[in-house]
Amino acid sequence: MTTKTLNASATGLGFLPAVFAIVLGLGVVTLTGHVQAAALHDAAHDVRHATGFPCH
Repeated sequence: MTTKTLNASATGLGFLPAVFAIVLGLGVVTLTGHVQAAALHDAAHDVRHATGFPCH
């Protein structure tokens, strides 16, 4: 019985995590750059409360 395994680089998909990270990072920077500071603060504050993390 012979078992063959493929590496990510062998299949040509090794660059996808890097591309995904770049696209996600640019998306976050672009979206947060167009939001007013008060809205970002309120969103972060709500997330802290929702996750049970004390913020006061």
